[in-house]
Amino acid sequence: MSEKHGTLSIDSDNLFPIIKKWLYSDHDIFYRELISNGCDAITKLKKLDMMGECALPSDYKGKISVLVNPEEKTIKIIDNGLGMTADEVEEYISRIAFSGATDFIEKYKDKSNDDQIIGHFGLGFYSAFMVADEVTINTLSYQDGATPVFWSCDGGTEYEMKDGDRTEVGTEITLHLNEDCLEFANEYRAREIIEKYCSFMPTEIYLAKENAPEEYETIDKADRLDTDRVIEEIHEEAKTEEREKEDGTKETVEVSPASDKLKIVKRPVALNDIHPLWAKNPNDCTDEEYKAFYRKVFLDYKEPLFWIHLNMDYPFNLKGILYFPKINTEYESIEGKIKLYNNQVFIADNIKEVIPEFLMLLKGVIDCPDLPLNVSRSALQNDGFVRKISEYITKKVADKLIGLCKTDKENYEKYWDDISPFIKFGCLKDGKFCDKMNDYILFKDINDKYLTLPELLVPVEEPEGETETKPKESADNEEKKQKTVYYVTDKVQQSQYINLFKEQGLNAVILDQAIDTSFITQLEQRNEHYRFARVDAEMTDTLKDDSNDTNLEEETKALSELFKKVLNNDKLTVTVEALKNAEIASVLTLSEQGRRMQDMMKMYAAGGMGAMDFNMFAADQTLTLNANNELVQYIFKHSDSEHVPTFVEQLYDLAVLANQPLSPEAMTKFVNRTNKIMLLLAK
Repeated sequence: MSEKHGTLSIDSDNLFPIIKKWLYSDHDIFYRELISNGCDAITKLKKLDMMGECALPSDYKGKISVLVNPEEKTIKIIDNGLGMTADEVEEYISRIAFSGATDFIEKYKDKSNDDQIIGHFGLGFYSAFMVADEVTINTLSYQDGATPVFWSCDGGTEYEMKDGDRTEVGTEITLHLNEDCLEFANEYRAREIIEKYCSFMPTEIYLAKENAPEEYETIDKADRLDTDRVIEEIHEEAKTEEREKEDGTKETVEVSPASDKLKIVKRPVALNDIHPLWAKNPNDCTDEEYKAFYRKVFLDYKEPLFWIHLNMDYPFNLKGILYFPKINTEYESIEGKIKLYNNQVFIADNIKEVIPEFLMLLKGVIDCPDLPLNVSRSALQNDGFVRKISEYITKKVADKLIGLCKTDKENYEKYWDDISPFIKFGCLKDGKFCDKMNDYILFKDINDKYLTLPELLVPVEEPEGETETKPKESADNEEKKQKTVYYVTDKVQQSQYINLFKEQGLNAVILDQAIDTSFITQLEQRNEHYRFARVDAEMTDTLKDDSNDTNLEEETKALSELFKKVLNNDKLTVTVEALKNAEIASVLTLSEQGRRMQDMMKMYAAGGMGAMDFNMFAADQTLTLNANNELVQYIFKHSDSEHVPTFVEQLYDLAVLANQPLSPEAMTKFVNRTNKIMLLLAK
């Protein structure tokens, strides 16, 4: 073929500035694009062989070779795939965007967002111009009688194409790097990038420094598997040493026997695993293989709790492995990583269109060849197909968790503290997931037992003899009756309430994570037959002394006026009840909804809402005084005593302390007042 020159079939004055400036957000991605093209060429050649359109040698083995040359400032990417003819080079390389070139420029020339071009127009090859001043192609097609082709372009408006000198079928692309991108010719930097993007590509990838001297290793002659790498045979004589015997004489002892060894050329090692674990049948994978894969991919040497192997062929092709790592922390600080692949080609981490947001707390890999990639392969079109994939992944996760709860409850309970932030976050983000998991969410109670909601809502059996004295409600009325699930947010701070509940045979669950306020609100909205209330939200009838039928109206009125006056708090609600435990003087309860509002406002402020007066969201307080307590009786009967104001303040602060920490000012007053009371007792 005679040498000829042409002009690229697109306005290159517009194209190349776009390519060099923002074709991809990461310039190192050219390695992925060019190596991926080589893999495609090898895959296509194998398919042609299977179809009988060409005949490959029986020992054919596809491979990609990457040669870096920092001295010459070049990178070569070589494949032994199907190669190209001159016409194919003209069509696939020279005539980029051969249809709609003008529309292409108009559509993308003013774009400012990253990752929005490559792929849709088949421009992967042109990513090379982000790092190179000149790119050349040497290629030879697999077709009989094909002539090798040489193509070159310096990023301007013209390219050169002529007969080449390649003698082996395949393609060699050479990048002459610009001064700003010489790092990519560094062998260690190249290895880092290739391992990032190409670790699981379906063709073996080898990296070497061009013109570097060969490396050698020595093996036992008996271990020789082939002869093509042998440089020389080495005979090593037996090694001996002289040792002294017990009788003082010396003898010569053989330390190592004579051996025959071979000096061989060190075999290169592929940088990638062409058979990743996710591509295998789950039945063929062992637990140790799953754990080893997890360590290799995520460099996390803490064993995952468990995993889900996704393997679907219809209605779309999707494979992957999702790992539940040992997190045991608040969801805000969890750093998960879901790696997305397309035909074993790395696309990106944590693509939100495909991976539900709450699943990004996990670690895993997902490979979906059917994903509708947009131009850059690094972003996805948010269409109905993608949503179906997302829904499928969510369903598989829910099915796995439900299966564990049903068939392996003991282990499910062991995992719960670690996975609960993820599940709660998922329930907030996905209503369908919440509904599916509703009966399989575990709650740890004040007795350190794990219970599901259905177990919590089972009515407590009443003692024999009591059921006959009460009217029996119909099953329908019992079903409609709203039930209360009590909970604790701080086992230490709310220990008084916990003790009260335990004394009366009542139960409560522990909800001490920041996400819990929003989580239980979500559950209530989706389940009308129950509600959540903190143990300090109300005084349950079970805690009251039914045997004391004294009318407490007078005490309530008198003590309410007294406490409001002494505490200077007209908004405080004061009630007097006869409680079963006479040792308890007072209990402070806060309205559930008011306290939740206050908690959420604090959380929003922590997230950046700025300074805020939380008193405007303060929950309504009710101070319940125990008519059976001696101190309360004393205050009622001796309201004119000079010590009563001190007792009132102390009693109120004690009730607050059982509910929440005192403010610094209130704590100072509390300590001083306590000292004063002790002095009174000492006199």
